[in-house]
Amino acid sequence: MFSAKIYTVFLSAILMSATAAAQMSFEETPKRLFKPVSMFAKAEDNLKDEFKEKGLEWPVKYMFVRAFKLERQLEVWVKDDYAEAFQLFKVYKVCATSGTYGPKRKEGDKQIPEGFYYINEFKPNSNYHLALGLNYPNASDAVLSDPNKPGGDIYIHGNCVTIGCLPITDSLIEQVYHMASVVKEQGQDFIPVHIFPMRYDDPESVEQFTTRTKNKPETQQFAKSIKDAYEYFEDTHQLPAVFVTDKGDYLISGNPYAPKVPRSKLVSANKPADPYAAWELEEKVDKVPFYKEGNAALQKWLFLLSQELSAKLPPNTSMSLQVEFIVDKEGTTQMATVVRGGDPKTNALIKQRFETELKWQPALKDGKPVNTKLRQNLNLAAPEDL
Repeated sequence: MFSAKIYTVFLSAILMSATAAAQMSFEETPKRLFKPVSMFAKAEDNLKDEFKEKGLEWPVKYMFVRAFKLERQLEVWVKDDYAEAFQLFKVYKVCATSGTYGPKRKEGDKQIPEGFYYINEFKPNSNYHLALGLNYPNASDAVLSDPNKPGGDIYIHGNCVTIGCLPITDSLIEQVYHMASVVKEQGQDFIPVHIFPMRYDDPESVEQFTTRTKNKPETQQFAKSIKDAYEYFEDTHQLPAVFVTDKGDYLISGNPYAPKVPRSKLVSANKPADPYAAWELEEKVDKVPFYKEGNAALQKWLFLLSQELSAKLPPNTSMSLQVEFIVDKEGTTQMATVVRGGDPKTNALIKQRFETELKWQPALKDGKPVNTKLRQNLNLAAPEDL
């Protein structure tokens, strides 16, 4: 018998009616925001073609979203009838991440949440192109997160930057946003979103997760507490019921009579080797790296580099890049890699300049220098062709 204080977070039997009150602001949004407009015309044409190729019915009736931090993937599952099993439509790349493994617990921790959520906001005029809001903090987070400042504003959005959200590229968010608006119009008020630290049945992912969290038993325990929902869906392609106890713990309940489906391995066994595998990197440090000549000098260096690179662009063009690099224990810049944007010639120049010119006071943890990884955005804009 569950406690009287247990709240139903996701219950498959009442998906269509459980959230009317919880989504009041969403329901009050003008209906026109969910109808196809000019910016979605191309997205809808592409979706129709892709659905047809995969033997799926358009317009989509039901949608489920599942995300994995380690693999940086966001899946969209669909079905045409409530009683059917979900079918995988597409796996999208999450193009930027922040934080580390484990749930979000307070404002400013940069964590992408883990657990069970639903889409509670459509934001067509987002600064990040388009955005689908998640109901963080949910019933579990309300118990376990910081009671005063748990944080919020967690979205699936475009623009490929994040401090706790799930970003994909602008063209891809147009697809996901449009599908969500279509199922909303078809009657699905409750669009569930499950976020996991990794794919639990991929040995390489499990090994990496275990290694990176070896000194974080609470993170490993939380990952274990939500694993049953992953396993049930993998076995049935149906959503389990998810409850929250008065202590904030998740309880997963599946239908024991649900038909089993064959499992398919979505992560390629030949996926590229992790370029940072040989580095012992610290994700959370007591003191972040500090540019030896001071922050003002660093900003000037970045500005001058951006100006130099902008001058090489064709007139009236712009480019947004993101550079990932390691600051090692000696304060040297290593492994500088443009992970978003650019072209081979520009990226090679950026790598050379970062690795030869940027010198740091290294990051500290427990008073000792450590290796850590940083990211830096560069926005380039060519001068107008006058």
